[in-house]
Amino acid sequence: MRSWGILYNTFEGLEGVYIDHIKKQMGHDRVWAIGPLLPDEHGPMNSARTGSSAVPPHDLLMWLDNKPVDSVVYICFGSRATLSEKQICALLGALKLSNINFIFSVKASDSSSMILSGFEDDMEARRGFVVKGWAPQLAILKHRAVGSYLTHCGWNSILEGIAAGVMMLAWPMGADQFANATLLVDQLRAGKRVCEGGPELVPDANELARLLDESLNGDLRERIKVKELSEDAMKAVKEGTSIRDLDLFVKLVSEL
Repeated sequence: MRSWGILYNTFEGLEGVYIDHIKKQMGHDRVWAIGPLLPDEHGPMNSARTGSSAVPPHDLLMWLDNKPVDSVVYICFGSRATLSEKQICALLGALKLSNINFIFSVKASDSSSMILSGFEDDMEARRGFVVKGWAPQLAILKHRAVGSYLTHCGWNSILEGIAAGVMMLAWPMGADQFANATLLVDQLRAGKRVCEGGPELVPDANELARLLDESLNGDLRERIKVKELSEDAMKAVKEGTSIRDLDLFVKLVSEL
């Protein structure tokens, strides 16, 4: 709170009320929302930053090219979260019960990879694509075939989902993820909560399958809302509040 100023990776249309609150707490207006700050979806696919993957990104995107619009659910729990064996079994059970196409990205070192090996063999031909290791997340989310996103609600994931205009199914597991899910689901109504908490909390496979199927319904209120937020986000960084705040920040710094 003694900082000269604060920059946030967010935008006014997403968290304007909280930005105003911080300004009051700080006692000045040197608080700027300059997001969403996103990776380059067209950047190098195999750099040291991205990490390794058992699947060439080109193969993954070609697989998506062959799927109908809004027919795929992307599933990823970030680089740190790990599902328990009971949780992974419930999720795989829901995928089998559902009618969706899906991409499931898991860490190469994740113990669930062993369970997934058998699951891949049992899947109907080409309905699911399992990625062990790094996946080009933003490119996946922005693909026309992807209609929803099952996420742990890390802030970068929330911003990438909103930027892509993809409805999110929230499964927060720790830290700020619970607050992020509350913002997304309860306040913005741009997503639905499917589970919440640590390894001991396991979703019902039948209910999760229903939510996965429902998430691809184009008339769903949450899907309409997240597309509105996506438009706000793109406007903010191109000609709106975020580029305005960044310009103001640069101007004030240059005057110091």
